Amino acid sequence: MTAPESAPKSAPKSALGPPIGLLAELTHRCPLQCPYCSNPQELVRRGEELDTAAWIEVFRQARALGVLQLHLSGGEPGARSDLPALVGAARQLGLYSNLITAGVLLDEAALAALAARGLDHVQLSLQAAGAQTADSIGGFREGHARKLAFAAWVRAQGLPLTINVVLHRRNLDDLPALIDLALRLDAHRLELAHSQYYGWALRNRAALLPSRAQVERATALVERARRDLKDRLPIDYVTPDYYARRPKRCMDGWARRVIVVTPRGRALPCHAAETIPDLDFPNVRDSSLESIWRESEAFNRYRGTDWMREPCRSCEFRERDLGGCRCQAFALTGEAARADPVCDLSPDHAALQALAAEAAAADGPPYRYRRFA
Repeated sequence: MTAPESAPKSAPKSALGPPIGLLAELTHRCPLQCPYCSNPQELVRRGEELDTAAWIEVFRQARALGVLQLHLSGGEPGARSDLPALVGAARQLGLYSNLITAGVLLDEAALAALAARGLDHVQLSLQAAGAQTADSIGGFREGHARKLAFAAWVRAQGLPLTINVVLHRRNLDDLPALIDLALRLDAHRLELAHSQYYGWALRNRAALLPSRAQVERATALVERARRDLKDRLPIDYVTPDYYARRPKRCMDGWARRVIVVTPRGRALPCHAAETIPDLDFPNVRDSSLESIWRESEAFNRYRGTDWMREPCRSCEFRERDLGGCRCQAFALTGEAARADPVCDLSPDHAALQALAAEAAAADGPPYRYRRFA
């Protein structure tokens, strides 16, 4: 596929604001093997990762560009021995740092060291409410118990805690227990997000996708909990795209709010963008974040609405949803510029509905776990 003729070559500097957040994927290394992992199936090895100095330079350039929030992610960022130095550098630069972690590699002393360096927030992933289910999903023995201990250490340090759960067929009926667990852990926020089908999740779609009825029950339950707990526990809920009629404004639009840097230094407009094969993403080893954000062809390819084909080009919703998700359009149709099949105005919507029904009816095939080859 080639770029649409109307796609802009670069964004006018006066019209394009800075990204708000930098998602720093420090490593793909992780002891968990979650079958819905958002990392690509070709995982970056330790020897290919940006070193400490390179990451700090990325942080410096991000702050100069206007970034306010730094999300330290992976894989598991606790696998990096230089994590305290990176957190300290973020604090010195005036970046708000959020650690996105599985919570199984950092002990109490390590967390205290991060807090002392200026860590601002912790986002802890849980796989389920109970240990047996959680450990089987993550493929890591006694991982759930470690996570619960880690959550207690986070609150003991006085750090805000967000609990994040990726929802799918195996844990969706666990929702009442998950909400109760978040309350017991004294979480400040609970994020419940249905699996997005890219990378490992796409490979495991038939094992992960819940039925429409299961989703409808879960959505009603979450809405009740939001009302009942509005003064105690804010709950974010990301619904599954495959059962929707309108696409979400993915990442608030292609390359509008967030810039992602991978372990080897590639800069992306979203974490799944590398799944689109004809985009050449620049590397922070070779280009500045400023030039990448404003001038790179990959970042400008799907910005705004000029790239759109019909039916999106003349659609009344085009400014509202900005065409939905380009990565999802590619995963489902093989063309990133096609209408997101989630939209019921897309010519591919009926095929997506049939695919979803078939996948949800599958008899739970075994997971293909995320592993280094």
